[in-house]
Amino acid sequence: MENTNKSSSHAVFSIKLHIVFVTKYRRKALTPELLEFLKKAFEEIVKSWRCTLLEFGGEEDHVHLLVDIHPALDISTLINNLKSASARKARNEFAVHLAKFYWKPLFWHRAYYVGSVGGATLETVKAYVEAQGTIEHKRKSQAKRPKATS
Repeated sequence: MENTNKSSSHAVFSIKLHIVFVTKYRRKALTPELLEFLKKAFEEIVKSWRCTLLEFGGEEDHVHLLVDIHPALDISTLINNLKSASARKARNEFAVHLAKFYWKPLFWHRAYYVGSVGGATLETVKAYVEAQGTIEHKRKSQAKRPKATS
């Protein structure tokens, strides 16, 4: 498996978030063209935050983002910036289309979903944590170490 860890001067990290934004009033305002525009907008926005957009998808009334983030970020500040900047860009570019759905400058619902995503299942992580300090864990750790040659 590929190592996706990143590093900074004092940390090695791999933090991935699954983020979902829903349109205001769940209006079916997102066309394929608008979704493509939003993908590019989110790529630009997350890049300015030292993050990476790994995946993007959506339907008529919501979008999903998979974002690789830096540990120094405040998640709620990042989310609010993603929502406000993407809404502003979309309203500027698709003003005529969005006027059919919103007479005020609205776009995203104020609520959102964010969840952490990792390469291992929760059961794998639990088993790893539970095994720390056990005789079996020590035996396996020692077996992995190269033997010293005299």
